[in-house]
Amino acid sequence: MTKPKTAAPGGGQILRLGLPKGSLQESTLALFRKAGFSFAVGSRSYSASCDDDEISGLLIRAQEMSRYVEEGIFDLGLTGLDWIQENRSKVVEVEDLIYAKQSMRPVRWVLAVPESSPFRSVKDLRGKRIATEVVNITRDYLAANKVKAEVEFSWGATEAKAPDLVDAIVEVTETGSSLRANKYRIIDTVLESWTKLIANPRAWRDPWKRSKIESIAMLLKAAITAEGKVGLKMNAPRKRLDAVLKVLPALTSPTVSNLTDERFVALETIIEEKLVKRLIPDLIRAGATGIIEYPLNKVIY
Repeated sequence: MTKPKTAAPGGGQILRLGLPKGSLQESTLALFRKAGFSFAVGSRSYSASCDDDEISGLLIRAQEMSRYVEEGIFDLGLTGLDWIQENRSKVVEVEDLIYAKQSMRPVRWVLAVPESSPFRSVKDLRGKRIATEVVNITRDYLAANKVKAEVEFSWGATEAKAPDLVDAIVEVTETGSSLRANKYRIIDTVLESWTKLIANPRAWRDPWKRSKIESIAMLLKAAITAEGKVGLKMNAPRKRLDAVLKVLPALTSPTVSNLTDERFVALETIIEEKLVKRLIPDLIRAGATGIIEYPLNKVIY
């Protein structure tokens, strides 16, 4: 693996950032773009050059990320809560960033059995064999439920192993559709996981690096907050202001500004994008005019 740069082109400090390679790669790079950081990634390269000269990025599998952050290879990285727990990594959990490859919601590691299986709960798996990528997490789950079972590491194609090779699996899912398609029945949720921004403890104690990390965390969180939301601007006759305000489900109170023509006011607010198709006709009926909808990259409260 190519080592991250240790100094900026001008000789200043640099933050070594680990980006998840694989299923989360594109959604992560898109999130950083919305936050204001653009990365260029070569088709055969693990390096990710950033338009911020103070950041040196490398792509690495999320499963390994927490170990490299803990060891100080990276100052900062993105990985799942699941892999932090699986690797028993001692890192600083800077920020929760709930996004995934398909949706802006957590993923689940679930205990599942074939549809034809007689097993209905984790208690039924005493003395049985379970295959999974997350051996430590599964063992912790079984211990919490006071169940002794054999847990083996799965090198992939976990869904193909039951019932011929194992009795149950612990697999990750966003929607459960893949498990259903492969004729599995979910018994229980073992762990709910989401992406976390994590830092090396030594980097967190460094004043410059901590400030840089906190700035990145703020902007990433703001980009996630902006997902699925839009801004609306409009004018309204002052005498119809109350009627227009009743229509608007604002995240905060709408901004109302006076116009040169004192008979009118200007309003600006943020709403869920899915509501726009219903709201705009209602706003027009309430008296609003000159409505402008615009996309949002970041929302900071």
